[in-house]
Amino acid sequence: MTTVDLERLAARGLTSSHYDAGQKIFLQEDTGGRMFVVRSGRVQIVTYGTVLENVGPGGFFGEMSLIDGAPRSAAAIALDASDVIALDRQAFLNLVREEPEFALHVMSVLATRIRKMNASM
Repeated sequence: MTTVDLERLAARGLTSSHYDAGQKIFLQEDTGGRMFVVRSGRVQIVTYGTVLENVGPGGFFGEMSLIDGAPRSAAAIALDASDVIALDRQAFLNLVREEPEFALHVMSVLATRIRKMNASM
């Protein structure tokens, strides 16, 4: 699984929100209680003026704060007009329980991001 299955999320009744290009989805240090999956468009993840990643359809962001309860470690800004699906903690936990491959996918993406960060140091 290289992306989150958007049809599975829609089947769970999760709806999307629209953000115009340049619109902030959240800022660094914001309280986080949701993660997001990009349905369409691209979202840029930025910290201290450095672009960490551009997330496209099926990709996700905001999971760290949802998992550990700490403030957001980066900002998320719609690079293009974007539709994103928000998962609160309960929806996330339900997915993890009912679809273990979803949890493995999240862990795999987190590991890839950490390896990429380590390689850039």
